[in-house]
Amino acid sequence: MCGIWALFGSDECLSVQCLSAMKIAHRGPDAFRFENVNGFTNCCFGFHRLAVVDQLYGMQPIRVKKFPYLWLCYNGEIYNFKQLQKQFGFEYQTLVDGEVILHLYNRGGIEQTASMLDGVFAFILLDTANRKVFLARDTYGVRPLFKVLTDDGFLGVCSEAKGLINLKHSTSLCSKVEPFLPGHYEVLDLKPSGKVTSVELVKFHSCKDEPLHAACDTVETLPSGFDLETVKSNIRILFENAVRKRLMAHRRIGCLLSGGLDSSLVAAVLLKLMKEININYPLQTFAIGMENSPDLLAARKVAAHIGSEHHEVIFNCEEGIQAIEEVIFSLETYDITTIRASIGMYLVSKYIRKKTDSVVIFSGEGSDELTQGYIYFHKAPSPEEAAEESERLLKELYLFDVLRADRTTAAHGLELRVPFLDHRFTSYYLSLPAELRIPKNGIEKYLLRQAFEDSNLLPKEILWRPKEAFSDGIASVKKSWFSILQDYIDQQVDDLLLEKAAEKYPFNPPKTKESYYYRQIFEKHYSGRSNWLPHYWMPRWVKATDPSARTLKHYKSSAQE
Repeated sequence: MCGIWALFGSDECLSVQCLSAMKIAHRGPDAFRFENVNGFTNCCFGFHRLAVVDQLYGMQPIRVKKFPYLWLCYNGEIYNFKQLQKQFGFEYQTLVDGEVILHLYNRGGIEQTASMLDGVFAFILLDTANRKVFLARDTYGVRPLFKVLTDDGFLGVCSEAKGLINLKHSTSLCSKVEPFLPGHYEVLDLKPSGKVTSVELVKFHSCKDEPLHAACDTVETLPSGFDLETVKSNIRILFENAVRKRLMAHRRIGCLLSGGLDSSLVAAVLLKLMKEININYPLQTFAIGMENSPDLLAARKVAAHIGSEHHEVIFNCEEGIQAIEEVIFSLETYDITTIRASIGMYLVSKYIRKKTDSVVIFSGEGSDELTQGYIYFHKAPSPEEAAEESERLLKELYLFDVLRADRTTAAHGLELRVPFLDHRFTSYYLSLPAELRIPKNGIEKYLLRQAFEDSNLLPKEILWRPKEAFSDGIASVKKSWFSILQDYIDQQVDDLLLEKAAEKYPFNPPKTKESYYYRQIFEKHYSGRSNWLPHYWMPRWVKATDPSARTLKHYKSSAQE
């Protein structure tokens, strides 16, 4: 996990512009480099490093003797760099996994490069010999990337939008800062003046398609057919493989553990594999909640069952409320459910950074979208519509859960790893018949639970624990976290302000005092940039006025039982 930043064709002094690069210093607390591009005095790279692999040669932009005309700034982890080296006979100069991007590009161009990378990534690749700039981002946008391109060809690129919004430019304000789309690469021509023009934006991978890199995966061809035992076995094999490949690190590995199905499965498989490869330190797991919250109690059970070194972070209402503004600043969004869920994750990440030496943090993001874990999936009109909704949620992860997971951990210099969003695992799960993937017997994620039923990885009551949204599970059963927030905000926002909300904020107008309060803070830091969030996250097929699972009838009836 690092922070990348680059400018092409800047009219302003670069030493002034580079102050913007410092806005993302939290992403790379270990080192910083600012480098001009030879022959292009108005082009430069900025890089904040979190050293996870190759402590010696890991600084960026990466340049190697074999390709003196290539410059690479990337944020991510490429899990198959060794397999690609073996397959194509690449001669690496460093131990940095991202070096493979240079070799792939030299061998087959940008399309093959992006398609063959098994991992999470956002990168800027400059080819001065052919005067090209390339941008690319992984399938689910696990690693963030933003860009601004003015009409006269000034390009700014950064891991977070906050590194671009204050850039200076002669002809126009840099107002059109926007997220770079996941699963895409862009080709830009670099003019002698250092300015660029966009040539094409190409979608290189869709979540349903088996990735091109599957051909050189460590897991061979899986048995075909949709009989239940085959499917369950394939799910276990691919999920275990997803966790195994993510063990690549020279820094200590830890795991977030809410006690829900997803994080518990990740923690259990992770600990099992760490033992297999003789990692000689205990796995640290981290849970957060208020006193006696459901998540704390469930996480305690899981930690005891798997034998992790467990840490509990207990916070109170005041601490949570005090964190709201810094959380919104980190997130760069005003989405209601994202902010609610981020507060706990932000506070637990802060604890990990201050009190432990774990840096590479595993988490369960992506499972709810992939395996139909949200409670509203019980109301899907048909298996086919549920499958379509699952794909929509995966495509929008970069706006919601993946955004939350990246920013809350990156704010404290941690690197997040999310095995549920492994390309091969997700494409296989989405290839299964729609009726296999829907909730059954009133239980969501039924197929995933079934797949691990006989593994003894988790206690039965955890494996079959009903869905509890992270922002709800951290509070007590009697009073949800969202109710605590609403009670506080009710005193902060006047009724008259809410009545006039649509006039003040015509795009995505706030409908509640809570959303108005978040929007005010967002506009304070990112005025006029409400289009970064196309719409609020809300459940479908139910007449929901609030995104919390605890407001849904299915949740209430389950809780009463």
